Amino acid sequence: MFEKKVTIFKKKDRPQWLKIKAALKEAGLKGVRSGHYLQDSVMAGGCGAKLDPRDFGPKGKIDHDIYFVKVNEADEEKAKEILRENGLTAGIAEDLMVDAALRKHNSPI
Repeated sequence: MFEKKVTIFKKKDRPQWLKIKAALKEAGLKGVRSGHYLQDSVMAGGCGAKLDPRDFGPKGKIDHDIYFVKVNEADEEKAKEILRENGLTAGIAEDLMVDAALRKHNSPI
């Protein structure tokens, strides 16, 4: 009932996340856990409304969520094989919690 889970996907990529979830579900893999959570803290607006100013750009609201898929440890290779058969690649972005400015500048200052 309680098996150790391993993360096979963790990125800011909703379209890929949806495809991976659908492929694993279609293949009938049991014990798949998926979801998303907000990475960034909300910056306080000038009026105290806690609105994120990045949500009011010309393209509308920005998706700040991190999407993940976890599978039972025993099913990790089977899940990866299912994804390969469907032409999908899973992965984990290691720098999700790094400040954006630091991600762009890898060289020391």
